[in-house]
Amino acid sequence: MYQNYLKRLLDLLIGLIALPFFLIIYLVFGFLIKLEDKGPILYKAERIGKNYKLFKMYKFRSMKVNAPILLNKDGSTYNNQDDPRVTKIGKFMRETSIDEIPQIINVIKGEMSIVGPRASLISALDTFEEDEMGKMDVRPGITGYTQAYYRNGLSNREKRLKDAWYATSVSFYMDIKILFKTVSTVLKRRGIYTNNQINKKEEMKYYE
Repeated sequence: MYQNYLKRLLDLLIGLIALPFFLIIYLVFGFLIKLEDKGPILYKAERIGKNYKLFKMYKFRSMKVNAPILLNKDGSTYNNQDDPRVTKIGKFMRETSIDEIPQIINVIKGEMSIVGPRASLISALDTFEEDEMGKMDVRPGITGYTQAYYRNGLSNREKRLKDAWYATSVSFYMDIKILFKTVSTVLKRRGIYTNNQINKKEEMKYYE
């Protein structure tokens, strides 16, 4: 009952309550984004939603305008502390997860949930294995099990397997635990960057 009815009801309720706060954050960080490079405030990324339905996921733009998309071999997004594509305010937003806040709009629209698996890139779908596909049985989330407990500290394969497990184990108690753990993880700022453990020469081999 929770997964089929109450979860969506709570998502909508939380989304509507959070909307005024989002508007305030939008004004503040929208101004800072415009001040730095005058580009668009929001970045709209096409993602795979529940039952493989495509949707536009909203984020505060953290990269320079027209920055190239770089992927690792496993289909994950290239992510490094010294990434020259990222703006100054963008780096702060990423480290504090403020760039994810506009996804409240996606939650209200019914495309995402407050808690759920990480939304996948369309270009990464060909890299999925059969036992990873279950993550698309539920709405993707602003935060989720892998984001809260591991952030970017796992391989893409491990993230997908844990997301698929979450999709079969959704419960109110688990979602509450994930929300509290998310706050702790964001405040500690651990596991933010995926590619920092690899030297520069090796990183270049991971670009697609």
